[in-house]
Amino acid sequence: MNKTALFDKHVSLGAKMVPFAGFDMPVQYSGVTEEHFAVREKVGIFDVSHMGQFLVEGAAAKDLLQYVTTNNVDNLETGKAQYTCFPNGNGGIVDDVIIYKMADEKYFVVVNASNIEKDWEHLTKHNEKYNATLTNRSDELSLIAIQGPKAAETLQKLTDTNLSELPYYHFTEGNVAGVSDVMISNTGYTGSGGFEIYFENASAEKIWIALTEAGAEFGLLPCGLASRDTLRLEKGFCLYGNDIDDTTSPLEAGLGWITKFDKDFVDKELFAKQKEEGVTKKLVGFEMQERAIPRHGYELEDAEGNKIGTVTSGTMSPMKNIGIGLAYVDKPHFKIGTDIFVKIRNKSVPAKVVKLPFV
Repeated sequence: MNKTALFDKHVSLGAKMVPFAGFDMPVQYSGVTEEHFAVREKVGIFDVSHMGQFLVEGAAAKDLLQYVTTNNVDNLETGKAQYTCFPNGNGGIVDDVIIYKMADEKYFVVVNASNIEKDWEHLTKHNEKYNATLTNRSDELSLIAIQGPKAAETLQKLTDTNLSELPYYHFTEGNVAGVSDVMISNTGYTGSGGFEIYFENASAEKIWIALTEAGAEFGLLPCGLASRDTLRLEKGFCLYGNDIDDTTSPLEAGLGWITKFDKDFVDKELFAKQKEEGVTKKLVGFEMQERAIPRHGYELEDAEGNKIGTVTSGTMSPMKNIGIGLAYVDKPHFKIGTDIFVKIRNKSVPAKVVKLPFV
């Protein structure tokens, strides 16, 4: 089992550790609900150093990324980040990733922990045609997410970088807690605003402690993977392996907004056909109409008991105090306002398709 540079710190804080994507990771510290509300109302910090990081450099760097991703890399300026995905050549998704443009011939690609090896092989295979310089820095870098309405005030205490001048999905390099060459990114996966910072592993504990002290006056809490999941789900953000995978297309997953047809890329013709003809299934949000918690893998039915879909993610929303979920639903049942039923222990529990985000 791999460990992040902050493993010992998590154990000393009493975190409950679980295996996740090949890493021993903290699933919770003080409790999922408490950590969830800390991020929504104050500030929380996450160790997400299990994520993978690749450098793509050289004269062919942009051309390679342009071909293997759905979004348009031409829209990236230096200092800007872009959410996108790798199509797999069969209409599915290898991974959803973030690309950071560091310079004209230098890009930083952040991938999901469970897909590091798969993504590396995918990029390497397509790079045979382009010959860009690829470097896997996943084992060398740590990543901490500072999230919540007090995230900027917390981080601002530790850096000379004016965070108020860093727009959403932009990044810069600066000093944090006396550590130089830290990549400071106005991104995150919670929907509550904040920053993600990348740095060498050796500085992980120093920066974690400094952030904890800086955020103490705002009620900062260390947060685990469980609250990260409830936070992203309330905002309707996809999780790879649950809501998107090698069998789902970006258009089916509601990711048409990162699928740009003004360039050539893997699966372009297939996705263009889907766009023109419409998809037969679609990822939607739904809310339970009775007290119940939907779970990954539960079947969905129509009023006559016919199977019309499958739950991909579900939880009890801490903010709304009702069961919420994401599911792939067959046409025409994916329209907003449609009544559907979740099969829970042989009982059909009513639910309704709703507009995302939930909160």
